[in-house]
Amino acid sequence: MHKYEVVLYWSGDDDAFLAEAPDLPGCVAHGDTHEDALRSINEAIALWLDTAREFGDPIPEPKGERPTV
Repeated sequence: MHKYEVVLYWSGDDDAFLAEAPDLPGCVAHGDTHEDALRSINEAIALWLDTAREFGDPIPEPKGERPTV
């Protein structure tokens, strides 16, 4: 299980829920439901981290900050 922040929102342009991991550049996924998008982003985060390790790229630490409104 990862500890990266995930932002989930509806995209009318894509007609889907999008999920992003802001700490991991380019790590975005989508789904028809909240659950699908969250499942997809968890897979995308795992793949992002595996790829970074494979190529020796730096892996950002999770910020773990609470969003402020």
